[in-house]
Amino acid sequence: MQNVTRLCQTKSIVTVNGQFPGPTITAREGDRVIVNVVNHVQYNVSIHWHGVRQLRSGWADGPAYITQCPIQTGQNYVYNFTITGQRGTLFWHAHISWLRVTVYGAIIILPKRGVPYPFPQPYKEVPVIFGEWWKADTETIISQALQTGGAPNISDAFTINGLPGPFYNCSAIDTLKLKVKPGKTYLLRLINAALNDELFFSVANHNLTVVEADAVYVKPFKTNIVLITPGQTTNVLLKTKNHHPNATFLMAARPYATGPAAFDNSTTAGILEYHNPSNKTKNLNNIPLLRPSLPVFNDTTFATKFSNKLRSLANVKFPAKVPQTVDRRFFFTVGLGLNPCSNQNQTCQGPNNTMLGASVNNVSFVMPSTALLQAHFFNQSKRVYTTDFPTNPPFKFNYTGTPPNNSMVTSGTKVVVLPFNTKVELVMQDTSIIGAESHPLHLHGFNFFVVGQGFGNYNPNTDPAKFNLVDPAERNTVGVPSGGWVAIRFLADNPGVWFLHCHLEVHTSWGLKMAWIVLDGKRQNQKLPPPPSDLPKC
Repeated sequence: MQNVTRLCQTKSIVTVNGQFPGPTITAREGDRVIVNVVNHVQYNVSIHWHGVRQLRSGWADGPAYITQCPIQTGQNYVYNFTITGQRGTLFWHAHISWLRVTVYGAIIILPKRGVPYPFPQPYKEVPVIFGEWWKADTETIISQALQTGGAPNISDAFTINGLPGPFYNCSAIDTLKLKVKPGKTYLLRLINAALNDELFFSVANHNLTVVEADAVYVKPFKTNIVLITPGQTTNVLLKTKNHHPNATFLMAARPYATGPAAFDNSTTAGILEYHNPSNKTKNLNNIPLLRPSLPVFNDTTFATKFSNKLRSLANVKFPAKVPQTVDRRFFFTVGLGLNPCSNQNQTCQGPNNTMLGASVNNVSFVMPSTALLQAHFFNQSKRVYTTDFPTNPPFKFNYTGTPPNNSMVTSGTKVVVLPFNTKVELVMQDTSIIGAESHPLHLHGFNFFVVGQGFGNYNPNTDPAKFNLVDPAERNTVGVPSGGWVAIRFLADNPGVWFLHCHLEVHTSWGLKMAWIVLDGKRQNQKLPPPPSDLPKC
């Protein structure tokens, strides 16, 4: 625990090595990474290496009760994995309850020695991590919300590298300052580690060139605004002006919010300041501070345009290995729903005395009390999980139109079992139950290709004809469009148990999550090895 002061208030937060944000892990493609996590706090902890493929190292993936029991107070666990065939920006974060609100940091994977970037070598590289800050204790906030059935309190600020910036109460001193030189190219490694908000980001009077998303190179394109959901990373090149401008520039981020609920409609900002070589200290107060213009909070048109620009390089060096055929097709509705009030003696704070929930195909996922991967590996699934997760919604309705009369969800710990090397196509459909909303869905253990997306209800007869199977974006987290659908494909070539969940933490808490079990292949190098001896016990 560490005392940290933001917005004129001090609170005790969970940190890694006393740092907030946590330390950056820098590795090279092909490196083995070993992290010893020692728990000195009163909470159970586990750490997820977000976007790392974890090929045959599922025991190190980190989501609590999915691939491991959490690390209890006073215990430790050594995460041991090799980074294979990946390079770029990822991040690590706690993967239990809401602890990732302060427990996160960058993972920077450099290319193998002597291998250049497929874009001009930047003069300097800067991690830019977006976070979210509450004055109150977030573990209390979510546990109370789950008891009352209402929505948890919204955050008080967004942060860049842990700093809220000048638009918040007494935070002018807590502002990121990026000092740059004229005529240089900077690589900004953008990471959205916020809990519950997608963000627009822009730098006043500067163009950005997007070159990578989720640690996969993309065809470079220019934009002055980037949209980044929780769980996503985006690398952008920022070319500074050739001459010293007589101005400083704000780099600002604020939410893209489409749902019915209240959200933190504030703006975090840092300052881009040109290095002044002359010794005359110019009075900064006289220099104009320029602001970027950001889209309105619900600008879905911009969101769609932006995501359509993301395309894989799909060249000889960096091919896009899109599955051209499909073995198994899945259609998942993702969205909110309701549960009956659990406590008969009280009123609940959801609509009409209900409790808010969330589900995939109307199943609100219930976390087991022991880890799924252990239960699977040792054939002890009985009373832990069932393998009857629905391939399609239990009943058809007009998903993005008038919601059905019954908005109640069912609950269970259900999984889908996939044979090794299954080519999977998954269509995720937003629903308008309680309200249409963009949901950033994150898949553990794989990258997937975003082959199609659209608005309204997915049409299996006409929509697949429009799929891009040539150069679709390859990602680990994708926004299901508000009132629309997205289609992804992946090859299930990694044995283990892999979590799929909304990366808006409040929706995950409500049950918008499920798991895939990928069976071993026939060959030795297609099987999951046994767990390490220090795997935590529940």
